[in-house]
Amino acid sequence: MKKAHIPSPATNTFEQPWFVLNSSHYSVIAASHPAISHFYALDVAQSSNVMLAIPDGCVDIVVDCDADRPTARVCGTPLQARRVELLENHHYFGVRFTPGVIPGFINALAQELTEQELNLLEVTPHAQAFFEEVLKTPVLSEQMNLFNRYLVPDALRKTSELTASIIQTVLQHKGDIRVQQLEALSGYTTRTLHRQFTQDTGMTPKAFCRIIRCQAALNSINTEQALSFTELAMELGFTDQSHFLRDFKQLVSTTPHEYQRQITQGAYSQRLLQSRQAAA
Repeated sequence: MKKAHIPSPATNTFEQPWFVLNSSHYSVIAASHPAISHFYALDVAQSSNVMLAIPDGCVDIVVDCDADRPTARVCGTPLQARRVELLENHHYFGVRFTPGVIPGFINALAQELTEQELNLLEVTPHAQAFFEEVLKTPVLSEQMNLFNRYLVPDALRKTSELTASIIQTVLQHKGDIRVQQLEALSGYTTRTLHRQFTQDTGMTPKAFCRIIRCQAALNSINTEQALSFTELAMELGFTDQSHFLRDFKQLVSTTPHEYQRQITQGAYSQRLLQSRQAAA
């Protein structure tokens, strides 16, 4: 089976909303590299609530830059909302890869990353030099440059042409596509799709579609003022609003209405706008 690089998706940057809302300062810089969605930095608020990671299909590198207890983790995507440990008053530097991409510098199988966290220094050659340097500066642009210098040359792992095609198709359809349709479009059987995609990404095609569809729902709620959840459910291909509510609550750990209330109350859009302006 042919090998190809995964194309860069042209949708949103897949921020983790609870990271944004529970930080006293958050910055983000979009990446030009096709394997990377964006770089980010955050200071966890002293009054932070429970920090949750929402499924986004992405692998993150997260560095805790604390002077006394620094750490560097590789975090695979969760398949449902789960609690993560980000400590109060700590400064973090992060790299989020594009959906479905497993960084080439990580010595681990894709299946070993999903819903797991690994020590970056144990699974990545030459990570020690990057880790030591990135702790010396709190400036996001400089941390990004260090990552580009030490780890980006090996960032893009080869993946099958089939998997790359599935990722692009799912992103284009905002997750609203069935495995049977992917089978018809690709010419491969469901069994082959499942085996190859899971080998390359650590997720099944069905799980990836579900995650991307939820991300599309989040993006709509994040950016649209007057939004009908009934219409959104229909637009994204859910069988009914109850199906949408069940899926959303499992992946985001709250209802769409409560999520909308929290991002409005937390000035989510303004925080993101300010984060991009600050990082520019």
